[in-house]
This record gives sequence, C-alpha cells and structure tokens, in this order.
Amino acid sequence: MGLSVEILVQALVSGVLIGLVYALVAIGLTIIFGVMDIVNFSHGEFLMLGMYSSFWLFALFALDPLFSLPLTALMLFALGALLYKLVIKRIRDATMLSQIFTTFGLMILFRGIAQFLWKPDFRMISKSLVSGHVGLGGIQFGLPELSAAAGAVVVTGAVYFFLTRTRTGIALEATAADREAARLMGINSEKMFMLAWGLGAACAGVAGGLLSTFFPIFPEVGANFILIAFVVVNLGGFGSVAGAFWAGILVGVVEVMGGLLVGPQYKMAIVLGLFLLVLMFRPRGLLGKA
Repeated sequence: MGLSVEILVQALVSGVLIGLVYALVAIGLTIIFGVMDIVNFSHGEFLMLGMYSSFWLFALFALDPLFSLPLTALMLFALGALLYKLVIKRIRDATMLSQIFTTFGLMILFRGIAQFLWKPDFRMISKSLVSGHVGLGGIQFGLPELSAAAGAVVVTGAVYFFLTRTRTGIALEATAADREAARLMGINSEKMFMLAWGLGAACAGVAGGLLSTFFPIFPEVGANFILIAFVVVNLGGFGSVAGAFWAGILVGVVEVMGGLLVGPQYKMAIVLGLFLLVLMFRPRGLLGKA
C-alpha cells in the first residue's frame, strides 16, 4: 500500500524537527572537540542532567521547562567549567587513551549518581505549556516537538553569533584553529578551554531541557543521543558548528524517513550506512576542511 503525500510530508517535517535538536546536542560536542581535540563520551550525561534539571524545577517549583531553560543552561555551564578545572585539565595533554577512559569514566559516574539519587524510574513532564498538537493542512504536529525545534534554532543561532561576532567567541575559534598562535597573540588558552567545556555542556543541557517536554527522563537517556551526536559531528566535520547544524537535520530526516519507508527497526542502520558512505568519500565530513 502506497504512502500518501501527507504522511510523507509529516515524516519529512518530523525528521527536520528532531534533527534540529540533534544538531544542538552535536554542536556542544563539536565545540569541545574543536578547541581541545578531546572526544567527550560523557556528553550524553550533560543532556540527561539538563532533563532532570527541567523536571525537578517543574515538579518542585512549577517552573515550566521553557522558562527554566536559562537556569538549566547556567547550571550545566557551571558543571562543564568545573569538570574542566577539576578533571579535564589534568589529562589535557595525556594520551588519547587516557582521555577516552577519563570521559568514559565520567559517563559511568554521572549515570551512577543519577540512579542513586533518582532511581532508574521513567519520568515525564505531562502538563507543560506546550502540550498538545497543532494542525496544518491536514498534518498534525506536536507542540512540544515544534517548540523544541524552535528553541534549538534560537540557541544554535545564538551560539553561532557568539562564536563569529564577539571578541571572546573569535578568541575561542582562534584557539581551536591554532592554540599556539592564539597564545602568542595574548589569548588565555586555559580560559578558552574552560569556556569550551562550559559552552558544550550548556548546549547539551538546553537540548535536554527542550526534550524533557515530550521525551521520557531516566538515568540512561543520554545513551539514546550520544551515538547520534557522534554521527552528526562526523558527518558535519569535527569542529564545524555549521556542519553539525546541517548534518543534524540530515540525520533526523534520514532516520525518520528510513523508519517510515524501510522499517523502524532499520532506521539506525540506515543512518550508520549514510555515515559510512560519507567517511568513505569525504573523511573530513560534509563541511570539514578537505
């Protein structure tokens, strides 16, 4: 039985909406890698903590996740900066294997803390201000998904503006391009490294806050997004914010359309197949430098 045009359009738009959230998660990851050349395996746990932050602010103070996003961003920024000062700074110049083990250990630590504090129960925010659906031309879309995508676009735009139009952001980009040359120009690389971790954690935390309006919250939720984030970052090109943005949309569309046309059990395999094709023909990613 053929699929109607409405179903295909709805699937396409749904892919774009979730792809925008994927992009925001991946942007935080690519900022950290671009500045420090460290692959952060605990990045998904920043998203998880952002979701729990939104949940508890809603449960305890009736603060809607959309309104608590600035608080979530600040808390995750502080956590990312603190982790750099206490942990990452000590392994900054260590071997890649040591860096991988450290960030992987942080992932296990954060999951364990979440399980201890909040148990492995699934939680939901069911009465957010953006609950419900909206119809357009016979196509139904969830307001939580639409608001999450819109929030992801706004935050991504703000990050891009910060990186390209402010002195601090340009200094961060200069450190990512050549840290030694940046140091000779008077840029404090230590502050830039700490800023990168804070900004990366804040992006993931905000993405978690946006997802909390329609996605279940539990200690292992970050695992659902970290693999996709790595795929997005590789597709877009490590260190490229614009690449992560467009690759996130592409992955979202491929995932949803693949699940619709081939089968939901194959959607991740299709995404990974696309990833392998890009690696074969353009190893630096779609917008990475050749």
